[in-house]
Amino acid sequence: MINILMIEDDPEFAELLSEYLSQYDIKVTNFEDPYLGLSAGVKKYDLLILDLTLPGMDGLEVCEEMVQKYDIPIIISSARSDIADKVDALALGADDYLPKPYDPKEMYARITSLLRRYSKAQPQETAPQGDFEMKGDTIYFKGEALSLTPAEYEVLSLLVKHQGMTQSREQIINTAGTMSIDSQGKSLDVIISKIRTKLGDNKRIQAVRGVGYKLV
Repeated sequence: MINILMIEDDPEFAELLSEYLSQYDIKVTNFEDPYLGLSAGVKKYDLLILDLTLPGMDGLEVCEEMVQKYDIPIIISSARSDIADKVDALALGADDYLPKPYDPKEMYARITSLLRRYSKAQPQETAPQGDFEMKGDTIYFKGEALSLTPAEYEVLSLLVKHQGMTQSREQIINTAGTMSIDSQGKSLDVIISKIRTKLGDNKRIQAVRGVGYKLV
């Protein structure tokens, strides 16, 4: 599950976004008070969604303090349309800026894109993730190296890196650049079936109806 810290003084807006993101195994914890958000144990969160117009403290100040104290991706979510705010936020260290109003689908896309880039930027020393371990371009399952095609490797590596989190079909297809362009949906189902066979366990990769797949 992805844990997101949100600092937003509009509780209805925060609730709507939280409900939408929950279908993708994303949990949003919102604080209307920026001071509470800053003291909320930031290290346990994967990403921060930050409004700029906040009570008692400007969002740019919160952004600056977060960047100085923590290593966490930051998406600014603000109705302030002044280009100077966007420039200042990015200059302070924010990673993205999404003007309100926006479709929750776009926020979801930006969250997954940012976390994917952020993960790639981290040291690539791969600790075992349950029964799975990634070393270079090889994936091990219960200590045994898996013989995977390039497409199977791309799909399984994405699921391993986000174990326990649902990956949409679109995410998987966009990540797996070697998949067939003509019949991506059908190709993905075939690849998943082949991976399950190679794992010898049909229950490790679960289909999430109407969304995609997740590794458990």
